[in-house]
Amino acid sequence: MIQGIDYAAIAPPLIVAAAALALLLADAFDAPRRALGLASGGALGAALIAVIALAPGDRRATFCVPASLRGGGPRSCSYVTDDFTLLFQGIVLAAALVVVLLSLQEITDAQMPAGEYHFLLLCAVVGALTLVAARDLVLLLVALETLSLPVFALVGLRRYDGRASEAALKLFLVSVVSTAIMLFGISLVYGTTGAMHLDRIAPALGRVPSDLDPVAAVGVVLVLAGFAFKVAAVPFHFWAPDVYNGAPLPVAAFLSVVSKAAGFAGLAIVLALGLPAYGHVWGPVIGVLAALTMTLGNLVALRQRTAIRLLAWSSVAQSGYMLAPLSVGSHRLPEAVAATTAYVALYAVMNLGAFTVVTGFARRALHGARPYRDTLDGYRGLAHRSPATATALAFFLICLAGLPPGVMGLFAKVVVFRSTVAGGVTWLAVIMAINTVLGLYYYLAWAVRLFTPPVRPFADPLPGWPVRAALAATAAGAVVLSVAPQIVLQTVSAAT
Repeated sequence: MIQGIDYAAIAPPLIVAAAALALLLADAFDAPRRALGLASGGALGAALIAVIALAPGDRRATFCVPASLRGGGPRSCSYVTDDFTLLFQGIVLAAALVVVLLSLQEITDAQMPAGEYHFLLLCAVVGALTLVAARDLVLLLVALETLSLPVFALVGLRRYDGRASEAALKLFLVSVVSTAIMLFGISLVYGTTGAMHLDRIAPALGRVPSDLDPVAAVGVVLVLAGFAFKVAAVPFHFWAPDVYNGAPLPVAAFLSVVSKAAGFAGLAIVLALGLPAYGHVWGPVIGVLAALTMTLGNLVALRQRTAIRLLAWSSVAQSGYMLAPLSVGSHRLPEAVAATTAYVALYAVMNLGAFTVVTGFARRALHGARPYRDTLDGYRGLAHRSPATATALAFFLICLAGLPPGVMGLFAKVVVFRSTVAGGVTWLAVIMAINTVLGLYYYLAWAVRLFTPPVRPFADPLPGWPVRAALAATAAGAVVLSVAPQIVLQTVSAAT
C-alpha cells in the first residue's frame, strides 16, 4: 500500500499550497498587506514556471495503485500530469495572477483582511490545479470542493456589504446541493462498475449488465448535473448573477474564469476518460443544456442595465457555447474536447480583460460617482476621459461578440461551431448561430456607450499600477491571439 510520490508532478499545487500556509502565518505576525499580495503573486508565478518546466518532459503520474493490488488491470493513477493538465494549469495560474493584481487595490478599498483573502484565494487555486490533474472520482470531488469552499468565504469577505453575505449564503447552499447530487451519482457509478479510477470505469461501463444499465445511466446524468452547477449551466445557473453582483469584483472574475475553466476541465476529463461508453446518454443531455444555457443567458443579458449583471449573464451564455461541442457524445469526442478547451482558453483572456476594466472603473464610487458605479450608462464618454481604457474595453467586448477585429472571439465561435456540425448535432449549431446574433446587441450596445458624450462630466481616479498591469497583460494577450489565434488551436491539439 506504500506509494511513491512524484514531487515534480505535483510541484505546481504544492508550491501554491505551501505559499498559502506561509501567507496565513505571516499575516498572524502583522506582515504588510502589500507584501502579502506581492508574495501571493510571486507564488503563482513560481507555480507557473514549474508548469512551463514540466511541459517539455514526458507524461508523469503519481498516487498510483500498487502493483500488488492492480489485479491485472491498468496502472490507475489518481494524479496525472500530461499536456492537457499542464495547459489548464497554465490557464488557471495565469488567470489567478491577474486576479491577484486586481485584488491588491480592492483589499485596501473594501477593507478586507489581506492575509485571509490571499490564503483563501490560493487554496481555491490549489483545488483548481488538482482538479485538472485528477483521474479518479474521489480526487475529482475533493479537488472540486477544495476549489469551491474557499470561494464561499471570499464572496462574503466584504463584511460591510449585505449583498456579499447573501451571495455567499446562496453560493454555499447551491454548492452543497450540487455536491450531494454528484456524490449520489458517483455512488451509482461505483456501484455498477466497482471502480473509482477513470481508466477502470470506462471499460467497466462498456460491459454493464442490462439490468444495471438504468442505474449506470442515472449515475452518469447525476455526475453531469453536479458539474453543470459548477459551470452555471441552465437550469443550474440561478446562483451566478446574484453571486457575481455581491462578490468583490476580483472574486467575481475568479469565478467567471478560473472556477469555470477548472469546472470544464473536470467535465471533459470525466466524459472523455471515464464515461465514453455512455455518450448516447450524456451527449443529448449536454446538447439540451447547451441550448438552454446560451439562449436564456443571451435573452436575459439583453435586459441588463448594469455591467456586473451583464457580464454574469454573458458568462452563463458563454458556458452554453463551451458545452456545445461536448454534445456530440462519444462520436468525434477528442475533437470536441479540443474545441471546448480552445474556447475556454480564449474566453479567459477576453473575460478577464472586461473584468479588469470594470474593476478599475468601479473605483469611481469612492470618489463621488456612486450612482454610476455599475450602470452601463456610467460608461458613457469613457473614450473622452481615458481613450486607452475605453479602446481596450471595446476590444474585449468585440472579442466576446465574435466580431472583427476581435478575431480571437470569432475564431473561438467558429471552432465550436465546426466541431458541433462535424459531430452531427446540426440543430444545436443553428441555435448557436441565432444566439451569436443575439449576443451582438448587448455587447455592441455597451461598446457604443464608451464613445458617446457622458451624461455629466466627472473625473475618473487613475487606477493603481496593479490594475494597469493587469489591463496591459490581458490587452496584449487579446491582441496577440487575435493576430495569431492558431496558436491556441495548435497548443490545444497537441494537448488533447
